Parts: sequence; C-alpha cells; structure tokens
Amino acid sequence: MKSDIDRLMRERDLDAFIVFGGEEFNSARYYLSNGAKITHGTIVKARDGETLLVCSGIEYAEAQKSSLPVKTSAELGYHDRLQEADNKATAATALFFGDLLRAVGLRSGRVGLYGSWQVNKTIRLYQLLATQSQYEFVAEGSPTVIETAMLTKDAQEIARMKSVARRSNAVMQAVWDFLGGLRQAGEFLLDEAGERVTIGMVKDLARRELMARGLEDTGMIFAQGADGGSPHSRGEADMPLQAGQAIVFDLFPRELGGGYHHDMTRTWCVGYAPPEVQAAYDTVREAFDIAIEAYGLNKPAHLMQEIVQDHFEARGHATSRSDPKTLHGYMHSLGHGVGIDIHERPSISHLARKDIFEIGNVFSIEPGLYYPDQGFGVRVEDLFVIDETGQLVSLTTFRKDLVIPLRDKA
Repeated sequence: MKSDIDRLMRERDLDAFIVFGGEEFNSARYYLSNGAKITHGTIVKARDGETLLVCSGIEYAEAQKSSLPVKTSAELGYHDRLQEADNKATAATALFFGDLLRAVGLRSGRVGLYGSWQVNKTIRLYQLLATQSQYEFVAEGSPTVIETAMLTKDAQEIARMKSVARRSNAVMQAVWDFLGGLRQAGEFLLDEAGERVTIGMVKDLARRELMARGLEDTGMIFAQGADGGSPHSRGEADMPLQAGQAIVFDLFPRELGGGYHHDMTRTWCVGYAPPEVQAAYDTVREAFDIAIEAYGLNKPAHLMQEIVQDHFEARGHATSRSDPKTLHGYMHSLGHGVGIDIHERPSISHLARKDIFEIGNVFSIEPGLYYPDQGFGVRVEDLFVIDETGQLVSLTTFRKDLVIPLRDKA
C-alpha cells in the first residue's frame, strides 16, 4: 500500500525517487498522483518527506486535484535548463532532475527511477544522469518499491475494484443474453434480422455496454474454435459464430480513461457443447476448485500453481512444468495480481518462488486447457481479493455455465 512506501525505501536504501514519462498512460504516475488526469508530469518523493507533483502550467489545475503539493516545471526552472542544454529536451531533463531533488530537500543520495518512457530516451537520460556525481540514480529490478506497494490494496482501492467488477459482470450478462437470443441456421448463428453474427459484432456490443457503464476495453479476447486454443488470440472480427464451437471470452476492462481493472474469463458453447469440450471444461472447473481449496493466507503463491499442475498432469495433459515448450494443454501461470496494471504481483507461477498471499492482494485464478489442433480452448477465470480477515473472496459473480441455450433452429 502507499503507506508502506517510506518503509520500502528504507529497506532498499533509497533517499528519494522520481517517476517520469511521456504522454502514454503511466501506472506509477497514476498511482502516486491519486489518479490525476494529467498527460505529462513528474513525481518526486524524498524518503519520509512529501510527494511533489511537477507539471506544465496547462495542467496545473488538473494536477491540484491529486491532493499533492504541485509546482510547475517553469517555476522550478525547466526552461532555463532547456536553454542551458541548447534546447535538447533529454539533456535538459537530466539537469532538471537535480532541481527536482533539491525541491524536496535532497542534496545528495540514492535515487530510484520509475515510470514509462521510450526506451532510447530512457537509456540516454540514464547515461546523462550518471554524470551527476552528487546523486546515485538506481534502476531497481522487479519488484520495485512502487510495484511492491501496489501489491496490496487499501480499502479505497478495493472499493473501486469492486465497482469495476460489478459493472464487468453486468457486461458479461449482456453478452450472454444477446447470444442466447440468437437463432441457429445450419451451423451458423443469426440475429433478429437474419444476418450471420460475427465475432466483431459481439465485441462491438461488449464495448458499447462497457462505455455505458464508464468502462473501456483494453483488448478483450473473444476467440472461437482453434483460435481459442491459443491463449492470447483475440479472435477474428469477421469470423461468423457457429453453434457448438467453444468460445473463450476474456474480459479485462478498466475505468474509463485509465484506472483500476477487472479480469474475468468464461468459456461458452452456444446451443450445445461437443463431448471433448465438455470433458476439458469439467477438468478445468475441477482445477479451479482445487486452486481455491489450496489457498492459505501467507502461503507461497507458487504452491497453488503446482497443485493445479499436478491435477492436469495426472489426467494426461502437458503443462509448462512437465514440458516448458508445450503449445497445448496447460501452458501458462495460474494467475496474477490485478490493479491499475492488468498484470501485477503476486505471480501465481511455479517459476515465481517469492510471492506469498497477503491481506489486500487482488489477483486472478485462471486455469485452462488448450488444444488448437482439436479446434478448441477452455479457460475459467475469476478475480479474487484477500479481505481484511484473510478470507479469499471472489469479485466475479457471473455464472460458470458452459452452454448458452438457444432458441429453436431457424
């Protein structure tokens, strides 16, 4: 949580940190600025001191909504630095970082660097910063101070994520209702006008439903048949929906304009499910329940993944543990933290040995089986929070039925 940041800085011997970046969404900046709607801006914090937000004058009013102390870059002398650097922006930024640190009272020390920027600019900036002998600029490995703080959510963050969850579940219901209202003609599914329904049409519906609820799509998966057998295939927009084909629907929207996410997946067959899909689905549902039973507060997260791998391997399915090169079976981690970023800590993987389950974690549990050569994939995913009592609570309330019943055939 944010309240842990000073402690984490002491543990890592950091005297200050700077969060910077360009116009792209910057989760660290968003987190520390309390969601301020700014497109630029730099954050500087001294250990056990204030967190200062520095922005351009055109964003000053928005930056003040962060509830942080705010200064403009002009006020702190950036334009003088730009002139000093012969109008070379990256060189001016390197000089300006010293001004930022002095603004929070730091004349020397170890300084962490965070945020997101173009790789070439970041490398060049780091090279220039190395010439400032009074400061040691540190590029932490993962998990960083900020990633570690984001690992546990406070009550306000959890309340926002519960709201996103409720709205996401409602969108899933809207798509279920739409598909259940289609008609089957041969192998294809038709809308009320008698037109074949495509994956693109379903995604457009989902996006409209998201927008109506103040959410935005961040790249949903709606993949049918063999595409669903590739875990991150988004699905082909022009592909017509077919009865009996397995559909992997992975919905992971966030608050409109950037903010907290939800993450949920359901596998559906419209009309009926082929026996091989039903069998795989039953095995995945068993794995899901086994994972829940394996939860324990303060237990290593990798143990949950390993018991699910045991389950699949005992039933003849390859896993990323039994065959790291496999392109079928169960080939990914069991889950991951979710928050401002769609992928955060903890990592529920046999390859991540240090993460444990803590109060305030929000994470997915998402076992799956993938057989593209057989024309299907299956995944089931809920998002969970570990509440203040240490209990594991699902935020994903939508049903887990495999088959969406259809009207009579056309």
